[in-house]
Amino acid sequence: MSDVRAKKSGLSADIQKKLDAKYNIEQEKQCREWIEAVLGEDLPDQEVGKNHFQACLKDGTILCQLINALSPTPLISKINNQKMAFKQMENIEKFLKACKKFGLQDGDLFQTADLYECQNMSQVVGTLYACSTIATSKHGYSGMCIGTKLADENVRDFDDETLAAGKSVLGGQMGFTGGDSQSGMSMGKTRKVCD
Repeated sequence: MSDVRAKKSGLSADIQKKLDAKYNIEQEKQCREWIEAVLGEDLPDQEVGKNHFQACLKDGTILCQLINALSPTPLISKINNQKMAFKQMENIEKFLKACKKFGLQDGDLFQTADLYECQNMSQVVGTLYACSTIATSKHGYSGMCIGTKLADENVRDFDDETLAAGKSVLGGQMGFTGGDSQSGMSMGKTRKVCD
């Protein structure tokens, strides 16, 4: 479908160049390795590059299998294996909805066209990183991880004496400067606004 679109020009072309420049081959390699480790099988297209990676994921079946493998209970019950465009986009949409149930935020997700039409593959890679992070941090996935680990809660329990001592300290961010002020300072010329 991406080959029937008119060539971008002007601002659209500039934006697409910036999106293409954000794409990182090393991150793609990590994503490929992670997907293969989670699914236990090789991706169909082993060639590295934005268009080859898009070709692997375009029909959405691998993504649906991935989210089902990461989740304790399968989030997608029926994966379409048909080659019709709307069925493939439906798989991608199912994956995105499953990601929201899985714990990803809206800002972590790509749009269907980003993958299906190879519009913003760096966002697709970002979503895969976020899936790995959530799987490891919130769902107890113990396999290979490519994302960062979410911080754990660090509850602190102070005694009453420590809390009282903290209330008597005034920090510089509270506005107290020890009596110092800028009154009487004149540095350079005064600013005059003229018509």
